[in-house]
Amino acid sequence: MAKTILIATDYSLESLNILKKVLKEKDASEDQNTYNILLVSGYDSGDSIRDLLFNTKTTVFNKIRPEEFCDAYGIIKNKYPHLVNKIICDVFTGSFQRTFNQYVKAEQIEEAYYSPSIKSKGKGMFDLIPYIKKCRELQSQEIKVEIVERLPERGRLAEIFVEV
Repeated sequence: MAKTILIATDYSLESLNILKKVLKEKDASEDQNTYNILLVSGYDSGDSIRDLLFNTKTTVFNKIRPEEFCDAYGIIKNKYPHLVNKIICDVFTGSFQRTFNQYVKAEQIEEAYYSPSIKSKGKGMFDLIPYIKKCRELQSQEIKVEIVERLPERGRLAEIFVEV
């Protein structure tokens, strides 16, 4: 049976280092489970009726998720085929803790991972870390991710191959 884990992301290539570290640890511990992985960011959809009616997840992802991100998580998925059942990108659009708790329950999320150095800001995104920390039904773990300031591969797909 596949377990579901949530990884808080800002849809940057640096945020995929959380996914790399989690899968590397599970692979090292010879974990026999498979995982459905939810890459989730908070997104404020606004109060405009027009935005609420005509914005779909696809239009939101076109605004906040670069193409390199999808290619990069595909590479990571292919590196750990025995651990990854599927990877899904999603946005949490609520603004209350109880809404987040219901989201966790509905998606049957068992574990969550986040890094304080990866903060969702700009383009309508907001940070999920306070919601994750307050959710009692969720086992959460902080992952330390170093962000190297001077990296020649920054912003390119090659960045995903840099060891963290």
